[in-house]
Amino acid sequence: MSEKRRDNRNRILREGEYQRADGRYRFRYIDEDGKEKNVYSWRLDKNDPAPKGKKRELSLREKEKQIEADLFDHIVTNGGNYTVLELVEKYVSLKTGVRHNTVAGYKTVINVLKKDPFGNQRIDKVRLSDAKAWLIKLQQVDGRGYSSIHSIRGVLRPAFQMAVDDDLIRKNPFGFELASVVVNDSVTREAITRKQERDLLKFIKDDTHFSRYYDAIFILFHTGLRISEFCGLTISDIEFSDSRIRVDHQLQRTSQMQYVIQEPKTESGVRYVPMTEEVEKCFRRIIANRTAPKTEPMVDGYVGFLFLDKNDKPMVALHWEKYMEHIIEKYNKIYRVQMPKVTPHVCRHTFCSNMAKSGMNPKTLQYIMGHADISVTLNTYTHVKFDDAKEELLRVATS
Repeated sequence: MSEKRRDNRNRILREGEYQRADGRYRFRYIDEDGKEKNVYSWRLDKNDPAPKGKKRELSLREKEKQIEADLFDHIVTNGGNYTVLELVEKYVSLKTGVRHNTVAGYKTVINVLKKDPFGNQRIDKVRLSDAKAWLIKLQQVDGRGYSSIHSIRGVLRPAFQMAVDDDLIRKNPFGFELASVVVNDSVTREAITRKQERDLLKFIKDDTHFSRYYDAIFILFHTGLRISEFCGLTISDIEFSDSRIRVDHQLQRTSQMQYVIQEPKTESGVRYVPMTEEVEKCFRRIIANRTAPKTEPMVDGYVGFLFLDKNDKPMVALHWEKYMEHIIEKYNKIYRVQMPKVTPHVCRHTFCSNMAKSGMNPKTLQYIMGHADISVTLNTYTHVKFDDAKEELLRVATS
């Protein structure tokens, strides 16, 4: 009977374990594909000290336990040798039928990973602490904002979950709450006050240059339409006989300057938005003053868009964002009391806040806004200040 092999401390070595001449331990095993593999460590047991000058890592027998567990659970060796970048590229390749802005977001994440060393890490080597440290680095070193990091993590988390489901790795290192790691420095879009809204609309109406945009901006403030829904409106969508706006599509322009029609953001986005008398008057003026182009632009079968640019192309969100930016710049050059930043989304948020403060039923407001989740609508009811609370208290107390 052959004598059992021992290490230089006279400990019996198990099958597959060896100690090299330099003192380093090796474990040889056969992976799921029948290939011979080796792992190494300067320590045999977890209680062994690391040799002087050597980095402390898992002991050989700790690594053996991981290998045995992975083989038992059919976890693919070395994470299938996927890097983070390769994993994300595979995940993205399987996402078909997504919106163009989602595709653009995927491309952004892939470009970030191509330039960052993190993208070259093997996925089975990425630990929870590595994932957190990388996101912190994106904010504190690279200067990326919270919303950007939120979007990046929004791709990496499901990509790593796919790796878990495919038995490439055991745990998802991105399965944590982002706000617990990265500081949320995003600016909340605040609604403007009723007085600010009145002052701004009066300024636009009286301005010789910007008055051409008055009717459109008034509509945004008094319907709560998303800007992409507003840009997609055609003449036939304005149903004057029923005093309502049919909202069943939105207009987008891709980064390749291609115009596309898409369904609303959610199923709840398909709706009819009621028109007040003033909103109806604005639409009538817009249609009456609309100059018909030589050839009506058609996008995915839709024609008769209410607003066209100088090239007779439908206006998109960027047009209105720029117009409002220039309006606010001029306003603030004239008046001492400054107007905060106002965007088309601020108009939508202001409408929602005004309706909430006026006591509109939350479910009714949810329908008009096209919110899929009423919690989004209810969050608007939290945007009240002391004066709103005081006014509501007095109203209830005296009713």
